[in-house]
Amino acid sequence: MRPEQVAEYNEEALIIDGFDEALMGVAERINLTPVAAYNVDKILEILIERDGMTSDEALEYFEYNIIGAWMGENTPIFIYTI
Repeated sequence: MRPEQVAEYNEEALIIDGFDEALMGVAERINLTPVAAYNVDKILEILIERDGMTSDEALEYFEYNIIGAWMGENTPIFIYTI
């Protein structure tokens, strides 16, 4: 899915710059607006490969700067694959 496709579901859905490859699609729950859904494993992979982080650095960065950044009801969700 491309970021512009997310806008078809919610024009105000927030997109994380630089992580298009980790964008899985759109998630929706009752009484909440649709939001972008990202694959956590892919985000960590991008941080490691693109930014040269170690696994621990990537996880710390993700937890503090990405998943820890609440920006309102249009904030993306993050999916951990099992």
